Amino acid sequence: MRVAAAGEGDVGEPRTRRDRRTEMLNRRNLLQLVALAGGGALAPVVLGGCSSSEGMKPSAPELAMSDVERGGGLTVSLPKAVAALGGLMGQLLGRLGGRPGNLVLSPYSVQVALAMTACGARGRTAGEMLGVLGVEDVDQLGGGLGALSRHLEGLAGERKRADGSSARLTLDTANGLFGQRGTAWEQGFLDVLARDFAAGMLMVDYKAAPERARSLINGWTASRTHHRIKEIVPAEAFDALTRLVLVNALYLKAPWENPFEKSATRPGPFRRADGSTVEAKLMAGLLQDASYAETAGWQSVRLPYAGRGLAMTVVLPREGAMARTWDVVVRGGVANLLAAPRPGAVQLTLPKWTLRGRVPLADTLSDLGMATAFDATHADFSGMTRQERLHISAVLHETFIAVDEDGTEAAAATAVVAGTLAAPVAVEMTVDRPYLYVIHDVRYGAPLMVGRVDDPTA
Repeated sequence: MRVAAAGEGDVGEPRTRRDRRTEMLNRRNLLQLVALAGGGALAPVVLGGCSSSEGMKPSAPELAMSDVERGGGLTVSLPKAVAALGGLMGQLLGRLGGRPGNLVLSPYSVQVALAMTACGARGRTAGEMLGVLGVEDVDQLGGGLGALSRHLEGLAGERKRADGSSARLTLDTANGLFGQRGTAWEQGFLDVLARDFAAGMLMVDYKAAPERARSLINGWTASRTHHRIKEIVPAEAFDALTRLVLVNALYLKAPWENPFEKSATRPGPFRRADGSTVEAKLMAGLLQDASYAETAGWQSVRLPYAGRGLAMTVVLPREGAMARTWDVVVRGGVANLLAAPRPGAVQLTLPKWTLRGRVPLADTLSDLGMATAFDATHADFSGMTRQERLHISAVLHETFIAVDEDGTEAAAATAVVAGTLAAPVAVEMTVDRPYLYVIHDVRYGAPLMVGRVDDPTA
C-alpha cells in the first residue's frame, strides 16, 4: 500500500495512451475534490501498517492507494458478468415495477457498487450478496466488470456515422470510495478495488465533520455525472457511526446515428396506463436502416447511437400486454427483448422526455436475499477492515435521462453507505402509450439504463 501525494492518480501507472488520458482526468477530478473539501494538499494516511506524517492538519484530505495497477479485466468472465447484470435487473424491476408511474434504473451502476462492496464481505454476508448478484465468485465478477468497463470506454470518442458525418459520444464511468480517517482498511480490499474497479479511497471524517464529508462525496458525484446527479447522499444518510461510502457514477451523452428532424416534432396524445391522455411532444421520422422486431406480445425498434456501438431499444407492448412483457423482463429475459431485430425501414413516432428518479434500495435488496449485509449485529465486512464491525446502512440510487431529436443524455449514481453497530415499405410504430426502453451496448447487450415510461410529460 502507498499513500498518494498531491496530483497523483488513483491507480497504478497507465499502460496505454487512453489510460494516460483517463488518469489525467482522474487527477484533475481529485484536485477538484480537494478544493471542494477545503484542503490545499493531500496528506499521508494511516492505513494498516502505513505511517502518517507528523504535524499534518487533521482536516487535510488524504488518499489511500494500492500499488496494484488497473487490470484489463477477465474477458472470459465478461459474458457471465453481463448475464448476472441482466439477472439483477430482472430482480430489481420485479420488486420496483409494481409502483405506478415512470421508472428509470441503472442496473450497471447498482451492480458495480454492490460488487465493490462484496469485495469486502465474508461468510454468510458474502454468500447472500453473491446470490443476489448472480455469481459464485466475487473475483470472477470483478474481472468481468473490469473487462466490460474497458469495452465501454472503447465505445466513447469521435464516431463516424454511415452518412460520413461525425459526432462525439461521451460515456464516462467512475468509482470512488470515501473512508473514515484513522480506520485500518485491509490491504487486500484496496488492491482488488484498484485492480478491477480503478478506485482509490479518499479519507474523510464522518465523526467530526459529516457535512463536509457529504459535500465532498456529492461534489465528486456531481462532477463525474456532469452535474446531472447533484446530491446522491442526502443529509439523513449519515450519522456518527458512518465509516465508508462506495459510489459508482455513470454519464452518457450519445447522439443518434440518424437524428430526428426537429421541424417534424409535433404535440400529440399519449395514453397513460390509467387510461387518461396527456399531450406530449412527439418526434417522427422514417428510419431507413433501423432494426425492428415483433412478437405476439410487442413491437421493438433498435435506435443506434453514432458509431453503432451503443443503442436504445424501445419496446412497445401490444394493447393490454404490458404486464406480460414486464414479466419477461423480470424473469431475466432482457436478452429476449434485444434479440433478433431485422434490418428494415420504420416510420417511428416517439415522445421526447426528461425523467429523474431516486430509489432507496436497502429494503429491496434485503428482500431479495442479502439481509445479513444490513444487519448491524451479524454483517461481516471484515475483508474491508477488522478494526470495527461494519454493515450496510443505505443503498442510494439516483438517475437522470433526457431523450430528444439529437440523442440521449443520461446519468446515474449508486452509493452504498456502510456504518458500524433503434424508400422501402416501412413498418409503422407509434409509441403513444406506456413503453419500456433499454440503453445497452450492442455487442454484449449489457443494460446500462432501463426504464418504463408511463407519462413522458411528468
